[in-house]
Amino acid sequence: MSLESEADLPGEALLPGTLPAALRAELVAFRRDLHMHPELGNQEFRTTAAIKARLEQAGLKPRVLAIGTGLICDIGEWDGGRPMLALRADIDALPIPDTKSECAYRSTVPGRAHACGHDVHTTVVLGAGLVLAELHKQGLLPRPVRLLFQPAEEVLPGGAADAIECGVLDGVGRIVAVHCDPKVDAGRIGLRHGAITSACDRLEVSLDGPGGHTARPHLTTDLVTAAARVATDVPALVGRRVDSRSGLAVTWGRIETGHAPNVIPQHAELSGTVRCLDLETWRQAPDIVVAAIDEIANLHRAKSEITYVRGVPPVVNDPVVTDLLRDAMTARLGADAVESTEQSLGGEDFSWYLEHVPGAMARLGVRTPGERTVRDLHQGDFDADESAITVGVEMFTAAALLDAAE
Repeated sequence: MSLESEADLPGEALLPGTLPAALRAELVAFRRDLHMHPELGNQEFRTTAAIKARLEQAGLKPRVLAIGTGLICDIGEWDGGRPMLALRADIDALPIPDTKSECAYRSTVPGRAHACGHDVHTTVVLGAGLVLAELHKQGLLPRPVRLLFQPAEEVLPGGAADAIECGVLDGVGRIVAVHCDPKVDAGRIGLRHGAITSACDRLEVSLDGPGGHTARPHLTTDLVTAAARVATDVPALVGRRVDSRSGLAVTWGRIETGHAPNVIPQHAELSGTVRCLDLETWRQAPDIVVAAIDEIANLHRAKSEITYVRGVPPVVNDPVVTDLLRDAMTARLGADAVESTEQSLGGEDFSWYLEHVPGAMARLGVRTPGERTVRDLHQGDFDADESAITVGVEMFTAAALLDAAE
């Protein structure tokens, strides 16, 4: 099914479910309230309560997840027939300070910020739910839709796994999501068939050996040199043991060792991430990376202890569901509002849902058109053009209606 042949018609003529001005203003205010009160993964009690209260105000029956935060809410009642479409949002913030100096809605919580746009994601799904609830009252929503507000996306291996254990996919046949993209203009989305994010794992390495005086390194295990060689040689070694197109990469974020300039230490630590573009290579990555670390450590007579923490696989967009989002956006803003996007090296636990049901994630443009400065994700000054909220809501409502019509 495609609406491209009708793309010259106004979006509202094709489908109901556009956003009234009053609700548009309310959603901007809701997003700003979340932005001012960010909560970390599995601590999103205020956020969960705010979402629940607004859905209940609309006459809906949200259910808080058994893990204590996050919730699901069905628009309409599933009769056990054709599975539902789920709209997913992540609700947690990051443990970094908000550095926006001239912003009335900057974070009020020290060291906490919605610097990844989860407040926008949450508001988009909430808004779509409120619009779809009104359509349901009018008899214009042929099939039920599930709203999923997931906690702890930023906590490896991601809150999605816990949400799935809570049964959030029961009765769900497809799932969609958006992620803010500060490189895409507001009013547009980025789509891609296949992998749109990468796998991401965490790596912790401890090196130990007898230390000593820097005047006699031959009598020691030189852990400073050993740590340096692990840091530089392991990424290169790993890159030569897999197909380069898989994009397997080890990147270090922390190295600690030593306390004095003339003392060779007895202990060193490194920590970093392992990222991979390819799902099959990701499945082999722990064995490849651990073997490379052990080889370098043994070469320098250092005892290694490695903690390899599985994170998330790549988000692999299902072509049919991706085209559903494309058709939905085309219905609202025309085919020119959709652009192709590249695969990101970032990780996203939305991938865990796609191990169970087909789905797709769209990149939601949040850059103000004409703005040259990119306020990148996971930076303290990140912000979003709030017109993107309307775009996300109307795309999701269109997707729900088109999915029901198939």
